[in-house]
Amino acid sequence: MSDFEGLVAIVTGGAGGIGLATAKLLTSRGAKVAVLDLETEGLPDDVFGVRADVGDDARVEAAVEAVVERFGRLDIVVNNAGIPAVGDVATNSSEEWLNVLNVNVVGMVRVARYALPHLRRSPAASIVNTCSIVAWAGHQTRTLYSASKGAVYSLTLAMATDHAREGIRVNCVAPGTADTPWVEKQLQGTEDPEAARESLLKFLVPGRLVTADEVAGAIAYLASPLSSASVGMMLAVDGGQHSLRLRPQDQQHLIGR
Repeated sequence: MSDFEGLVAIVTGGAGGIGLATAKLLTSRGAKVAVLDLETEGLPDDVFGVRADVGDDARVEAAVEAVVERFGRLDIVVNNAGIPAVGDVATNSSEEWLNVLNVNVVGMVRVARYALPHLRRSPAASIVNTCSIVAWAGHQTRTLYSASKGAVYSLTLAMATDHAREGIRVNCVAPGTADTPWVEKQLQGTEDPEAARESLLKFLVPGRLVTADEVAGAIAYLASPLSSASVGMMLAVDGGQHSLRLRPQDQQHLIGR
């Protein structure tokens, strides 16, 4: 496919995981891609790396301008940068709350704010925010992270409403438990990583983790000019994790009420 031919995209948090998979996919489909991340070493040769911290206004503004200076335009923003948090409401300090919300929510605001003047000149402007199914599905020990992603969902809907008539589409993807470095780190931090993985996979409907490439495919769908009718969407990529409930094999004959 070449639906992104001639378009320029920014992917934040694009040096690894879902962001890197997205950068590679958009490039393969014709886009010129710039990755904004804290570290940009090891990126593919055809991806433009810009060191930036989405938690810092000045660095975000400078990074966006560096991309436009290099490519002459900006059409697509993938707001993917984010940081995790584990714990219930009593676990995380006030400082951690402020830091996570600053990166996961206000970071997206910063990038969108400085991208808007350039997106308004694009014939195919699109913003895709990386949300999560924990925005609307309660998961244990994810209070802070869930709150940040719930804010991302609300932010997406509000932005979509504000900018739809300017020709700027805003949507979000909501991954389930994905095969990313963060999830692997969480598993390795348990007493028995293999047992923890087996328990997790039993909880997941397909019996496996969502892949970074699958999430990237959903991001590309929403960002593509071919999806011009998709506005204000939340696209779940979770293997049915939120909406489906499978019984154990020996209980499939039971009918719930």
